[in-house]
Amino acid sequence: MLPENLYKRRRAHDNTPPQLLLIVTNCIVLAVLISLFSTCDKINNFFWAAIALLALYNAYNIRRNREVYNRLNTIVYIISIVGMAVVFYYINKQPHNC
Repeated sequence: MLPENLYKRRRAHDNTPPQLLLIVTNCIVLAVLISLFSTCDKINNFFWAAIALLALYNAYNIRRNREVYNRLNTIVYIISIVGMAVVFYYINKQPHNC
């Protein structure tokens, strides 16, 4: 016989830490925004508006889960933001097929 609560869904996306979900969300949103709104000659203004909204979401998420963000998690989050900026710069400087 199987226990009753074997197939019940666990809370918080199978216990994935919120800082990891935030980093993955940032990477996915940035990749989609770069592919959609980064053209050969300029960057669309909607890209910057979406990045601003993403920054507001990050601030809200960090403030809501402040107890999770200790010193190590904060350093990892900052490194991920710097890494995404480097990826944006690298992709934007590559030659495009226009």
